[in-house]
Amino acid sequence: MPQLSTVWFVLLVVLLGGYALLDGFDLGAGIVHLYVARTDLERRHVLNSIGPVWDGNEVWLITAGGALFAAFPIVYATVFSGFYLAMVLVLGALILRAISIEYRGKETATWWRTGWDVGFSVGSALAALLFGVALGNLLNGVALGADGVYRGGFVSLLSPFSLVVGVLTLALAAQQGSAWLVLKTEGDLAQRARRTQMGAQIVVVVAWLAATALAFAGSLPAIDNFKTNLAAWIGPVLVVNAIFFGFRATLIGQQFRAFVCSSLTIAFLAITAATALYPNLVPAVVPARSLTVDNAHSSDLTMQVMLVVAVVGMPIVLAYTSYIYWKFKGKVRLDNASY
Repeated sequence: MPQLSTVWFVLLVVLLGGYALLDGFDLGAGIVHLYVARTDLERRHVLNSIGPVWDGNEVWLITAGGALFAAFPIVYATVFSGFYLAMVLVLGALILRAISIEYRGKETATWWRTGWDVGFSVGSALAALLFGVALGNLLNGVALGADGVYRGGFVSLLSPFSLVVGVLTLALAAQQGSAWLVLKTEGDLAQRARRTQMGAQIVVVVAWLAATALAFAGSLPAIDNFKTNLAAWIGPVLVVNAIFFGFRATLIGQQFRAFVCSSLTIAFLAITAATALYPNLVPAVVPARSLTVDNAHSSDLTMQVMLVVAVVGMPIVLAYTSYIYWKFKGKVRLDNASY
């Protein structure tokens, strides 16, 4: 039987991967909002394509944070204290996009709605970029002291590798959001979303190749598992297939298949990142100082109790999430209750 700490590592990957999949498309819708939607009516269609689900999608991130606190409290303390400024920027970006969605329709003045449209796009893009920069820093290795406390500054988080990973997550969100808009909208709006999707797919490929090249050129900790374990390459192989078939589906107009392939690309990249990290949760520049599944977990009793909660709660979350998506399936139709 695998160790409980390893089980919780896998559950964290599932929760964060689920967040990347679901909130990825509504972040992406915000990123491409100003380009794909040219009129007030089109922008209302974009907002209402994610309206019933965007806040529910963010529950996955909150749940992941709670799981991290319960299962790996040392990691939670290190990350949230050491990266405090970065966390505040992420929180500010998420708040900006949330209030932009809710406040936009409160007035009809052009300046008012345009201002919130910009806020929606900026907040979405900044959040997607910063999530990638955070992941890039984990894969790059973090400057931890002997006491497990982060000893670097904010500027040191902005390495070339972490910024490239940030561009990758930004492009992935744009690809996912565009694919979603193609499914949920019609006419010129859907056509512009499809063209944006194809452009984002190209950026995803370039950014992924650039990040891989930087990782191998710099002999980063992220590549260690790929040097010693052939099975670690399953994730990248699956990513290549998902990207290829996603681009093909986009070219021939298979909208749903393109969205599925975009989702699979994110899922397989999440698996690849998890494979690169394990058994580390926060790899350190000095490997002996890394926080791992073995030295940073909470008590077995805590993990056992939380595992029972997860086994009971996760099916409920999946059930009501599936129901919401089924309830609001199909193309967007505006009514009096719409944004």
